[in-house]
Amino acid sequence: MCMKLSVIIVNYNVKYILEQCLYSVQIALRHIDGEVFVVDNNSVDGSCRMIQEKFPDVILIANKENLGFAKANNQAIRQSQGEYVVLLNPDTVVEEDTFEKVLTFMDETHDSGGVGVKMIDGKGKYLPESKRGLPTLKVSFYKMFGFHKLFPHSKRFNYYYLGHLNEESTHEIDILSGACMFLRTSVLDKIGLLDEEYFMYGEDIDLSYRISQAGHKNYYFPHTTIIHYKGESTKKASFKYVMVFYKAMEIFARKQLHMKKYSLYWFIIHTAIWIRALFALVSRVVKKIIFPILDVGIIMSGFYILATWWASYHFGNEYYYPREFFNHIAPVFTGLYLIAIYFSAGYERPVKLNNLIKGISFGFLSVLIIYSLFPESLRYSRLLLLLGFAWNMITLITLRGIFHVLGISNLGILIKENKHIVLVGNEKETKRVYTFLHETGHHNTIVGFISLDRSIQSEKYIGTIDQLQEIVRMYNINEIIFCLQDVGAAQIIKNMLRFTDLQVDFKIAPPESFSVIGSNSSNTAGELYIIEFNSIAKGLNKKKKRLFDISCSFLLLCTSFIWTWFMSKPWNALKNCVQVLFGTKTWIGYSPIFLENQQDNQLPKIKKSVLYPGMNYSWKNHTSVIEQAHISYIKDYKIRQDIYLVYKHFQHLSNS
Repeated sequence: MCMKLSVIIVNYNVKYILEQCLYSVQIALRHIDGEVFVVDNNSVDGSCRMIQEKFPDVILIANKENLGFAKANNQAIRQSQGEYVVLLNPDTVVEEDTFEKVLTFMDETHDSGGVGVKMIDGKGKYLPESKRGLPTLKVSFYKMFGFHKLFPHSKRFNYYYLGHLNEESTHEIDILSGACMFLRTSVLDKIGLLDEEYFMYGEDIDLSYRISQAGHKNYYFPHTTIIHYKGESTKKASFKYVMVFYKAMEIFARKQLHMKKYSLYWFIIHTAIWIRALFALVSRVVKKIIFPILDVGIIMSGFYILATWWASYHFGNEYYYPREFFNHIAPVFTGLYLIAIYFSAGYERPVKLNNLIKGISFGFLSVLIIYSLFPESLRYSRLLLLLGFAWNMITLITLRGIFHVLGISNLGILIKENKHIVLVGNEKETKRVYTFLHETGHHNTIVGFISLDRSIQSEKYIGTIDQLQEIVRMYNINEIIFCLQDVGAAQIIKNMLRFTDLQVDFKIAPPESFSVIGSNSSNTAGELYIIEFNSIAKGLNKKKKRLFDISCSFLLLCTSFIWTWFMSKPWNALKNCVQVLFGTKTWIGYSPIFLENQQDNQLPKIKKSVLYPGMNYSWKNHTSVIEQAHISYIKDYKIRQDIYLVYKHFQHLSNS
């Protein structure tokens, strides 16, 4: 061995989180002879380019497919030269002396095979997976069915998280966390590397167990703390996560524990999987359809109630309107409202009120247009339509408000709070972050700057970091952004731990980075401030683009008896109309040559297109111009661009 420590990070599509992690690792290795590996599992977010540009000393292993956690780590371990290896998640931030403290402990504790450290989430809350027990049949049963939450400090019911052990003391433990796992290389040479039968989750359990079986010990070392933004590479609440996690436990039980009651263990695990699967499926379906179903009932009820009332009030006969109105016309109008709300992103969860209002308004406009095309005998009352519009506006908004007040997860109204933010750091870096935040388009109030000492004399600085708690209370601060270059990870973590009782969010701004990263809970992915464009990948823009494709195709098909006479290949054009109408193609998208020229395949997905930006130029002579036209189209999408390009390149609608 020619060096002390090899740091290994497996990355998958978390570029900004990884950048922050690598910066903290770089600082923590300043006084250690070490090396850093990043194994990228075929990310499409530009992670590899970022590493090459900002961290040229990092040894990058760029896989062409997602090999999973175990295989990727093993790739780097085989190339590593350190006396010790640390497997580190990309969604972590380590203190400046984390590596030094742990390596000193392992040097002094000769029976240590692996060491884990104290972990906190992005809110400063302690993460119980920092120390874990062996998942035996009984332990797994209590964990799967939630007993550990009811009795968090019980050795019997919460042995999975070793709830009976003090989180501030060093302990011998059974299982290390794969998020931060220090390993002695000589032990790995003896017991073997990570078991590659595991794709993700379970490798840490398996390796920890093999370390202890070989006569070495695993330790929980709480005298250094790291931040772990749980949920970055995977969504913890998803069914896919549940399936992969429990399957990993099943593999471990089969391969390592050799349980006499393995069939019972298998039954418990699969029962837990299917219970969670059923719950996840029902929950997902209900959340998707609950508002459309309720809206149908409310809108149809509105037509019936208003028509009956108006007929009775104005005509003296509550049965004035014929059945055809309620059986045919009202359902059509209801459908128009639902379509308009959908394409206005009124069914996104949680909903933006302006999108809902926009959808109801467009629905009313659609109803008026269709109504004007009806024969005179079916035009019952414009006033009834206006009353229906008012009814829908009031009742549909009220319905969302009720769900919001009830606090039902993800079904309320999206209310963007105007956050009161302070920036902690020195003058140059806080100014850079301040400018960046304005460019992101996040409308928040920057209350002021917090200096590290009293040497800065400026009206923008409202105090020092030692006064942070007083400042938070005095100015009603609900978000603190630390400049990592100035403050340092250890001081950030120290301050986060002081605010666990207050409703304050924390974010970290890495140096020279166009990102500010944080996490609002241990179960949510890291929250990110980046400079955003009106990207074509946004949900609302996808709906707008699809609506344009349908409308344009329908219009072209209806007028095909006119324009096909002027088309060189009319049947090709008609075929394209049908394919776009049914969603197998889109009118505007990427040129095949543009896709080939992209070194990093990180473009938003668009279906095969008929036309593309820059179509009037030749690739041979105007490559850069055409590529710029594509980038502009992707980053700042407007529906009028599609209209213009179809009009401009009308003769090319027959392109295959």
